[in-house]
Amino acid sequence: MTRTFQLAVITATVLINMVATAFADPVALSITSYHRPQDLLTTVKRIRFDVPVLAPVAFVRFCLKYPRDCEIRRMPFRPRPISLTRERVSELIKVNRAINVAIAPEEDHGRVDQEQWLVSPHAGDCNDYAVSKRHELLARGWPSRSLLLAEMVVTAIGKHHLVLVVRAREGDFILDNLYQDIRPVSQAPYKWVRAQQEKNPRFWSTVSPARTEEIVMNVR
Repeated sequence: MTRTFQLAVITATVLINMVATAFADPVALSITSYHRPQDLLTTVKRIRFDVPVLAPVAFVRFCLKYPRDCEIRRMPFRPRPISLTRERVSELIKVNRAINVAIAPEEDHGRVDQEQWLVSPHAGDCNDYAVSKRHELLARGWPSRSLLLAEMVVTAIGKHHLVLVVRAREGDFILDNLYQDIRPVSQAPYKWVRAQQEKNPRFWSTVSPARTEEIVMNVR
């Protein structure tokens, strides 16, 4: 085994453990410290966008009510994918847990064509949790290309389910009202249906399961 390959394996392992530990406990963010070599090849898991598709009807109605949430929002001077720093991981954990607690779960038994997605209601379903988390992170300065609403089917019961996918340099992760922790997309026990496109949040595409992608981790 070459020294370069050993460094790559060690770095990837430490990075995964660091993110996993941070997701499990926000306190770990303040004590995690690691200096990594430059330009190391590693792999991440990402969902794959396939063909353009119509957005959910409820999303179109949502954009009329909350137009700012459907605009392209960029981070100044950041053309590359966002990186999950300790601060950003902490922010994701806080937002995910806070909204999961703030909104009381309530089933929506109305007709699909009359469905409403609401930001921060007192009670709501998976759609309200997902758009509320995205709304809060956008307000905190996150770029729209990193916050993608995704529709899935819960395979156990065949019911449609909406989550927020956070797309970062380190991979794609899910913020889900059914779980308090933040999970890599490879661990989603769902069948993917469609999701917002990165370039323009008003457009949606069909989605395939997570795949492995090689990237160069250029970190300091």
